[in-house]
Amino acid sequence: MPTISRLDTFHNEFVCFVKATAADGAVGWGQTSTYNADITAAVFHRQIAPWALGQPCADIAALVDRIERAEHKFPGTYRNRALAGLDTALWDMAGQRAGLPVAALIGASPGPVRAYASSMKRDIAPEDEAERLKRICAEQGFSAAKFRIGAECGRDVDQWPGRTEAIIPTVTRALPGIDTLVDANSGFSVKRAIAVGRMLQDHGVGHFEEPVPWWDLDATQAVTLALEIDVTGGEQDFDMATWKRLIAMRAVDVVQPDVMYLGGLSNTLKVARMAHDAGLPCTPHAANLGLVTLCSLHLLRALPNAGKYLEFSIEGEDYYPWQRDLFVENPFAVTEGTLSVTDAPGWGITVNPDWLARATHRVSRVEDESASDYAALYAATMQKGL
Repeated sequence: MPTISRLDTFHNEFVCFVKATAADGAVGWGQTSTYNADITAAVFHRQIAPWALGQPCADIAALVDRIERAEHKFPGTYRNRALAGLDTALWDMAGQRAGLPVAALIGASPGPVRAYASSMKRDIAPEDEAERLKRICAEQGFSAAKFRIGAECGRDVDQWPGRTEAIIPTVTRALPGIDTLVDANSGFSVKRAIAVGRMLQDHGVGHFEEPVPWWDLDATQAVTLALEIDVTGGEQDFDMATWKRLIAMRAVDVVQPDVMYLGGLSNTLKVARMAHDAGLPCTPHAANLGLVTLCSLHLLRALPNAGKYLEFSIEGEDYYPWQRDLFVENPFAVTEGTLSVTDAPGWGITVNPDWLARATHRVSRVEDESASDYAALYAATMQKGL
């Protein structure tokens, strides 16, 4: 059974790609979560790579679980952001070996997925946002669009006074026949969220994302119970115990795991299955044009409880300069409001060599002394049933 012999990272402050190489020469490419990627790369080589080197490539979920156990003293977002780089690289490697897209490895096939045009802007006037979304939906064929209300973790203080009350009718009137969604980014109290939610219902909005502080599941549940509109959330949650509680108490109507925040595809599949068993749809969070959107695209092709659409950020390189030149070819072609999983193996991407040449490069190998020590410790702890 092939084992992992080498793990390379290529990073700047915003993006970290991971290249996994097996002892037989097979290669896979993945990505850690974006932002503070230089810190995540350091975590990767200190706390992920040593446990992965020398281990079999094939059972990705089992390896992820064992690394989480080995690093049980360090649960949290950075561990999982780093772990996502390993997980997604190994899924790509598995697809390359099989000559199949990752979607096919998890029970699906190539094909289209409906997407929604997701705005990331709050520093935009309601009229300008309405005009922008109207134009983009017409040009690219989107049948759904999301805009921002409130202020991020705003404690009921709007981006500027009256913006929420102004943007809801302005955008919805501009988009007849388009499904509309909003994201509050934890901006409201329960009382305010319910009042805004009723306004959203009156204007035909169908998706109310993260209305109250995301970490307060009881507050989220209170909003969900008070409204008819779908209340959605979960993008920030990385802990399986929290996911079990969130789903069991039906704190939301739609779960929104983020593949990169959660530690990769393997963990996201677990969350999606828990949601399916509870009768809840899964609409993953995918708020940038890195690998997270492609991972979510493959995932949605496979889920029996897939939500209505894929999140697709409409913010390009002018808004997020770090997205520039990540891939050799643009993997985000939109056709009549859909993106497609192709029959290309793995994730179907080629990381841009020019981008890699500019990035900070670091490598962990099996032959490194520290890696050998960790590998021996790993084997010993696994034998003890850690």
